[in-house]
Amino acid sequence: MRTAEYWIEKLALKSHPEGGYYNETYRSPGTLEHELFDGSRNFSTAIHYMLESHEVSTFHRLKSDELMHFYYGDCFTVYVINDDSGELSEINLGSDLENGETFQGLIKAGDWFGAKVNKPDTYGLIGCTVAPGFDFSDFEIAQRGVMLEKFPQHEKIITKLTR
Repeated sequence: MRTAEYWIEKLALKSHPEGGYYNETYRSPGTLEHELFDGSRNFSTAIHYMLESHEVSTFHRLKSDELMHFYYGDCFTVYVINDDSGELSEINLGSDLENGETFQGLIKAGDWFGAKVNKPDTYGLIGCTVAPGFDFSDFEIAQRGVMLEKFPQHEKIITKLTR
């Protein structure tokens, strides 16, 4: 298996504010206007994203839908909290379909999500496609206190996936 350092170098990955590493690979030339956004957004964007098991992707949310695609490495568990209902769900991104893993997972706009790699001393490499396209002004990192107040039933995972 390739090392995390191999992918960081080969894909020119850089640190992401939520944790892990990323590199934008596509930004559509077309744009659109919508009342959800301040200004126009590209139709879609895509990134490579890698997470190592010694860190987490902290809870965050976007104003757009995000489709995650598993590429390589070990299984990610993506934890999703619906902002309206408070329901917690899990997406296991990986290649072991017989054991409940899936190659793709959808995060709906406005839902909180964070992730971790399941096995120690490993990593997972995925792709993320966002439509309408990603813009850092639409990206919100969760505050632990606010999340615990709103979703006290998920204290364990919120504590693990927030700073």
